[in-house]
Amino acid sequence: MARLPDGDPAPRDGALPAAALAGLGTRPFGLYVHVPFCASRCGYCDFNTYIPGEGAVREGYAGAVLAELDLARRVLGDRAPAVDTVFFGGGTPTLLAPDELAAILRGIEERFGLAPGAEVTTEANPESVDARALAALREAGLTRVSLGMQSASERVLATLDRRHTPGRAVAAAREARAAGFAHVSLDLIYGTPGETDDEWRASLEAALEGAPDHVSAYALIVEPGTRLAARVRRGELPAPDDDVLAARYELADDLLSAAGLRWYEISNWARGDDARSRHNVGYWAGGDWWGAGPGAHSHVGGVRWWNALHPARWSAALADGASPAAGREEPGPEAAGLERVMLGLRLAEGLALDAVDAAAAEQAVQDGLLDPGALTRGRAVLTRRGRLLADRVTLDLLRQPA
Repeated sequence: MARLPDGDPAPRDGALPAAALAGLGTRPFGLYVHVPFCASRCGYCDFNTYIPGEGAVREGYAGAVLAELDLARRVLGDRAPAVDTVFFGGGTPTLLAPDELAAILRGIEERFGLAPGAEVTTEANPESVDARALAALREAGLTRVSLGMQSASERVLATLDRRHTPGRAVAAAREARAAGFAHVSLDLIYGTPGETDDEWRASLEAALEGAPDHVSAYALIVEPGTRLAARVRRGELPAPDDDVLAARYELADDLLSAAGLRWYEISNWARGDDARSRHNVGYWAGGDWWGAGPGAHSHVGGVRWWNALHPARWSAALADGASPAAGREEPGPEAAGLERVMLGLRLAEGLALDAVDAAAAEQAVQDGLLDPGALTRGRAVLTRRGRLLADRVTLDLLRQPA
């Protein structure tokens, strides 16, 4: 289940160091809103989510988010920039009524303003939206919807404890298009125990039938504490196989590329630059963002903090006029350098060679892990084989000469 990292105590008023605030507006600024409610818990999920009966109440939730936005405005002060991207994540944000999400978006605009052409995304489970709800969300100003499809196989969906039918995600993608969403993403998971090559191929082909301009494909991770982990531990299900996962990734890259979607981050493909998730690119590129909601993480000017996990504790702090942050940290140069390389390498643009060990980069080219053409242009860019071994490449490129 969700856990918070270790860190230092956060101040009651949420105040940030002057140095962290100094660069506001020079980097992309996003606002993440965590909506922790789910109708049921998927067996593989370890996110900070709550199902009925676990003490998380939806009533009044939008008002509590607005209270945290008030806090954010006070903390960021006059330097607070207009918001470039908004992302409603979860959980299942669309378990809130469209008018509640609209109220939060209006609250963001009133307190910060939305930059011209701002991207506003909501995640949604396919069964949590219909044509009417999607039309209302589009009317409210949302520009992008990301649907949790995961698979087109009924058997795989059952193993994952997903509630929607195999065809519902594709139908919802078409409904989103009809509602006027220019940007529609479908999220897939590969490597579910028992999934066959043919089922994975069929899932990719079904996703493409929905005409998304963005697809995310993630290898299944068996997270400790989940129902899936317990089933694997008892021997009811086999653990994902690394060789199978690699073959599934290559198939995804082949089919998605052939359909005109190009990888721009290891697990994400888009039909052109405007179809990329700008909010997520802000994370990977070291931008600033405020995360509102229980368990949400934030980053401004090198300072990171995270909110209390349970909605009751989070909302109680805000009602008391205090920051709901449970802790924070300021990573040192070594940790910041590791993160810069790790995240930069995940992107198709890669990162400048001055951030890595030159000899290690040359060796990675020889090993087929970095693109030799990009290296001549002063960039470290992963090949497809390198994408499969990205963690290893990251550590190699940070190696210092003896």
